[in-house]
Amino acid sequence: MFLEPQTKISGKHASGSIEVICGCMFSGKTEELIRRLRRASIAKQKVEIFKPAVDTRYDEEDVVSHNRTAIRSTPVQFASDILLLAGDSDVVGVDEAQFFDEQIVDVCRKLANSGKRVVVAGLDMDANGEPFGPMPFLLAIAEFVTKLHAICTISGSLASFSYKLTNSDKTVELGETDIYEARNRKYFYEGQKEKAKSKNQ
Repeated sequence: MFLEPQTKISGKHASGSIEVICGCMFSGKTEELIRRLRRASIAKQKVEIFKPAVDTRYDEEDVVSHNRTAIRSTPVQFASDILLLAGDSDVVGVDEAQFFDEQIVDVCRKLANSGKRVVVAGLDMDANGEPFGPMPFLLAIAEFVTKLHAICTISGSLASFSYKLTNSDKTVELGETDIYEARNRKYFYEGQKEKAKSKNQ
């Protein structure tokens, strides 16, 4: 379990930081994000939470995990909006970071450089097994990285890949278990091969 770094949060030695929680779908990323932000609230820190406006799967405003754990958030269209809305917060949470434009990287850097603790959650890979949007850059500049795993729906082993059950080529396609399932490397790439065969027939 991730424990918050014991660093000064005020005074001349105050230093911000970036934490990235990543993994495949159904690995508990949003659950972990909510856990950390709630602990910050208990510690009497001012917390602001943001998510991309495009993510309306469970709620148009709240950040909601697959287990229906929810926390209040502000949906934004562009990453740059976060800078305007973060205000005097101590901690800034960002969910589904892969859906943001690449400005999210600079936004997180500026927030951390101003002394804020930034906690970001997102998919590290898309449904093709490729690095997803700005996530690789966020991973590179973060002080702390937590990679979570789901359970492979076929083998029951640890899963790192989000397998799309449809043949859609859309990179961004909102869905749950009706469209995606978690798979380990073996069954993810076996599934990809089967898709390729069916497309060529």
